Amino acid sequence: MNNPVVFNNVTEPDLLRLAEHVAFALSPGDVLALEGDLGAGKTTFARALIRALSADTLTEVPSPTFTLVQSYETARFDVAHFDLYRLTDPSELLELGLDLALKRGIAVIEWPSRAADLLPPERLTLTLSDGATPETRSVMIEGTGSCAKRMTRLADIHRFLHQHGWAGSDTHLSYLQGDASPRRYARVVKASGARAILMDSPQQPDGAAIRDGLPYSRIAHLAEDVRPFVAVAHALSAAGFSAPEIFAHDLDHGLLLIEDLGDAVFGAEVLRGGDQQALWTRGVATLVALRRNRPNGPLPLPDGSARTLPALDQGTLQIETELLLDWYWPALRGTPVPPDASDSFLSIWNTVFTRVLESPKGWVLRDYHSPNLIALAGRPPPRDVGIIDFQDALSGPEAYDLVSLLQDARLDVPAAIESALLERYIADVRGCEASFDAINSALRMQRSARSATPRSSASSPDSPNATASATIWRTFHASGGISRAI
Repeated sequence: MNNPVVFNNVTEPDLLRLAEHVAFALSPGDVLALEGDLGAGKTTFARALIRALSADTLTEVPSPTFTLVQSYETARFDVAHFDLYRLTDPSELLELGLDLALKRGIAVIEWPSRAADLLPPERLTLTLSDGATPETRSVMIEGTGSCAKRMTRLADIHRFLHQHGWAGSDTHLSYLQGDASPRRYARVVKASGARAILMDSPQQPDGAAIRDGLPYSRIAHLAEDVRPFVAVAHALSAAGFSAPEIFAHDLDHGLLLIEDLGDAVFGAEVLRGGDQQALWTRGVATLVALRRNRPNGPLPLPDGSARTLPALDQGTLQIETELLLDWYWPALRGTPVPPDASDSFLSIWNTVFTRVLESPKGWVLRDYHSPNLIALAGRPPPRDVGIIDFQDALSGPEAYDLVSLLQDARLDVPAAIESALLERYIADVRGCEASFDAINSALRMQRSARSATPRSSASSPDSPNATASATIWRTFHASGGISRAI
């Protein structure tokens, strides 16, 4: 096991808050072994942990002393709570369904020593023992394998929150569903009602080289630590936009406490019956304002360094477009793209990209769409739109973000709304470059190439998977038309 993380003089309220932190650290397939004597607080901790995972402090969590196992469904994963105190033979654990539990979620196990050597060697172990007074406990957490790294991370987070006054027995931490990246988020709420978002974003190692000795992240100019996020957030805020304020930062460890902009996310608001045209109109107005506040030089960071926005380039556009060749064609046809078709496709696109990249440069936030835009009441435009998830921002053609919004990959934008807002954008900026229509059309098609979603492994354009197939074939054939038009 790794060097243990030890918490001393832990009161019961402290233990409940610690359970929230451990819940944040857990992943599907984990085993959390709870060690300690009778009355040490194992069931108290397990109950708080399961309630934190359920995001419901009223969830009934009875002790499994007599049932031996209790199961729970949560939004993140299933939880199986085992109590092995009455186990007569270790093999009974297999009959209780440990293997199935780990396939479906996690296992929280009291009295794990009764399982002998049947527990996975890679696991978390939390040991409760008497503290300095009858009202306190000492808590030791250890981990093996990848669990050891996560326990070290847990200690870093705990220390960071304490250092900046966002921890303690009256402060709650709850997991927030994030994006598909390794970043994780939690909402932190004090007893006073003050709120912040914890961003847990450790530096990511480079992946395997895939082209010219570079990994995908370098070719696509993806952020590898929190510095780009902090730099862009400061720049946007200084220009009058609602990027989250940075309350506290640890740039080296990849930890941030940022402003909580609330839950009125564009996509969620539409699903709740909100006025999509009104929301998207605000989004377009913010893009117009961004166009009038283009980035100017390196973006300063609080440690005295600066971030220079990478330029959107041919390599980035090409590798994004190649997703269609690498994933969607094989999914639809069951075979790789023939080399001659791939060469022809990329040759046409590279001609298009050359022209696209000749257009004036401005902000390219890249993920400017419904999951990352938040309606903010009581703020004047353009601050009435909260902007998040911009760590991969680049300098490039401003039509890129307009396409991201109007061709949203996460939900449908009716054609009438898209057409009206495109016209409004062009009218508002007035000074649009002469080639804007062609640039916008090219980036719309590039977005389609990235976003085509096959629904089966159909092998021909007139298969039941007609929608996805048609998207791909239109992309192949229209790319030549765009090349001629641009």
